Amino acid sequence: MAFSESDLKDLERARQLLENPSLSARITNLLGAPIERGFAMLPAEWADKIASVARTSLSKALDVAVQTLGNRGTKSSADVLHRVLVASTGAVGGAFGLAALAVELPVSTTIMLRSIADIARSEGESLEDLGTRLACLEVFALGSRAKTDMASETGYFAVRGIMARTISEAAQFIAERGLTEKGAPALVRMITLLANRFSAVVTEKAAAQAVPILGAAGGAVINTVFIDHFQDVARGHFIVRRLERVYGADVVRLQYEALADTMADQPS
Repeated sequence: MAFSESDLKDLERARQLLENPSLSARITNLLGAPIERGFAMLPAEWADKIASVARTSLSKALDVAVQTLGNRGTKSSADVLHRVLVASTGAVGGAFGLAALAVELPVSTTIMLRSIADIARSEGESLEDLGTRLACLEVFALGSRAKTDMASETGYFAVRGIMARTISEAAQFIAERGLTEKGAPALVRMITLLANRFSAVVTEKAAAQAVPILGAAGGAVINTVFIDHFQDVARGHFIVRRLERVYGADVVRLQYEALADTMADQPS
């Protein structure tokens, strides 16, 4: 089936959103200073702390995804409202410094998850479907680049491929047994895989907040960039999933890769 002109434009937009600059690049452009300054200010033990906070945040987000997300609300996504809410949590975090991350991040992550779910619904997804809910969680991995990634593992479809089996196993376990056994291997593997990727971008956020810029105002700005980043990834992800429901996954991936080749051949 040939792509319609409008669907091809949607896929082009999705690719631009999914292969866009990293959160670190966005923050660096915003602050006008290398984010490496912030990395140098983070205490050595913060890597472990951030990984722990990321796991806790995603575990809470899993509870929300499975137990409370539903098909309520309007067809459009309330992106601006969610940005305001996340900016507010960032302002609180900025006022109290890095020590507030353990409190602020779970709240911000939950708000972002609800924004991601809104975007999913606006692209035709049913939030009554468990697969859709876990696809919302998947956005936190798709929007992150782990330090251990090889160049061939950073593209959108490569990351989806890495996540696919783990998420499928978790979905099957939840469908059969719910969340009564949070320590079950299938759920632990999913949260660990998500957190390993999510913690990379959380570290970038923490590093930016470590730079003494504007205190509470700076935290609000950084959190706005933070949610903007994941909203863009969510929009791209659910556009691709919508097109896959029409044309099939293999056809969409081939067209997506063809767009990459076309754009690479264009003169700069």
